[in-house]
Amino acid sequence: MQNLTEPPGNTTSTKNVSIIVKVCVVIPFFCVFLYCILLMLHTFISHRQFFDSSRYILFTYMLVNDTLQMLLSVVLFLFVMGNVNFPIVFCAPLLFLSTATFQNSPLILAAMSLERYVAIFYPLHRPVSWRPERIWVIILSLWIVSCILPMVDFILMRPKADVDVLSTPVLCKMAVLNSSPIQTLFKVVMNGLFFALVAVVILFTYIRILLETHKMRQDRVSVNKALHTVVLHGFQLLLSMMAFTFPITESLIVLHVNWLQEHISFFNYFCFILLPRFLSPLIYGLRDESLRSHVKRAVPCCRARISPHKATKN
Repeated sequence: MQNLTEPPGNTTSTKNVSIIVKVCVVIPFFCVFLYCILLMLHTFISHRQFFDSSRYILFTYMLVNDTLQMLLSVVLFLFVMGNVNFPIVFCAPLLFLSTATFQNSPLILAAMSLERYVAIFYPLHRPVSWRPERIWVIILSLWIVSCILPMVDFILMRPKADVDVLSTPVLCKMAVLNSSPIQTLFKVVMNGLFFALVAVVILFTYIRILLETHKMRQDRVSVNKALHTVVLHGFQLLLSMMAFTFPITESLIVLHVNWLQEHISFFNYFCFILLPRFLSPLIYGLRDESLRSHVKRAVPCCRARISPHKATKN
């Protein structure tokens, strides 16, 4: 019988190599992301003029939110890879923050699109809450709304009879809180409403600004820039929505590729959670000319190229 089965040592060794490879892919990727985000945050902190604009304040908030979401995602990933178990009372806060920051991302995109709408249509008479010194009211409102779903998860949470919330070690995954069909259905409906609402807001602002470009004969450059920004927010929303393609991609991979379930889950996690979260702030941040020029000065290799040019210019 021993010859007909795979030796247990080989199976364990293969699994360990698979875990090491996955961790070695995710950790450097996260480090590159963190370096880029910290570089942009350092640029904002070093140049106070960015905080005179509601748009840049919201973008800074988006960077902080995405960094927190990515960090929590990687920490939970490492716990699963290392098969680390601990009680729900310690796991729940991590899952709460992870869900809240995930819900917060599309809401920030909606707020940034509305900020462009307000800047174009009310340049001299902005509502108080959309001014730089009061934008914290919008940010606080986004946080409150994004916490609704995880709060309901906690309210509806019904652990198994043999699981004690305070002492029983469990693997820290969303399945721990979403154990009932009612919770799963509620989460699907709420996610659908969140993203549908954001899509409507972005589409509304795009159409209104597009109509305004045909009316305005002066300052069409700023209106066109606002239009392109709203289109970019729509693309960022599509990147965020890629997280909901898990069931479709899983079915397609199973049909065409003979992979283990754990490899399919990792592929989906990397391509549809980490990668979009990495690209979204970078695409928006590096597209901005003012931010891009300041970031280039902060990067040592780019600084070396810029300095001689400036010296000759002076």
